[in-house]
Amino acid sequence: MVIIDLNDLFQDQAKLAKLDEYVDTSLEQAGEGNDVTLTGQAPVWLYLKIAHALHGKARRLIYRSPVTGDVVIFDHNPL
Repeated sequence: MVIIDLNDLFQDQAKLAKLDEYVDTSLEQAGEGNDVTLTGQAPVWLYLKIAHALHGKARRLIYRSPVTGDVVIFDHNPL
């Protein structure tokens, strides 16, 4: 399981101008075909963009927060 804390991608405040950088870093951390969990304090637009970028790269994507716990976004595991 790869855990990506989106809050670690930026300092103070996420910037739309750096969105491609955030996506590239997340794809690098996620690798290919892994189960990935996104967590951390970040704007919803960043979560949505990273989730979209990981579709087709991650086998399973989970959103984790203290409020919701784990929520499966997609699961391409054939088992």
